[in-house]
Amino acid sequence: MSTWQIVLLVVLLVLIALFVGLIIYGRKMQKKQEASQADIRAGAQTFSILVIDKKRMKITEAGFPQIVIDQTPKYLRRAKVPVIKAKIGPKVATLMCDEKIFDIIPVKKEVKAIINGIYVIDVKGLRGGLEQRPEKKKFFARMKDKVSKKSK
Repeated sequence: MSTWQIVLLVVLLVLIALFVGLIIYGRKMQKKQEASQADIRAGAQTFSILVIDKKRMKITEAGFPQIVIDQTPKYLRRAKVPVIKAKIGPKVATLMCDEKIFDIIPVKKEVKAIINGIYVIDVKGLRGGLEQRPEKKKFFARMKDKVSKKSK
């Protein structure tokens, strides 16, 4: 075997080892996330809230208590998170929201929310259902639609 074949073989083995390591690490992190989601759901309560405003902003700018900012890892403090300003009973509170439900939360409407601390886990419509936004079409699906409209 020549030297370039040996180098290629070594690089291939390193890439395979890296890939296997990433798979193992990913499974471990997934189990950890499922356990933390179970803990979050266990302590959750249902509230009727009036959503005043929603936006994505940095944790330091959102108006959360200082203890929340201190407990957040430094690399995540600059990341933008979905934030909801809502009226819960007589108080106006700033809440952090799950990324999956942020788009379906209506503004200036009352919803029933499942909340754990300052984290909104899920929402349901209080009077009627929530408006589901149509799913975004992928690039090739949009191009296919354009071509089919032009051919008609």
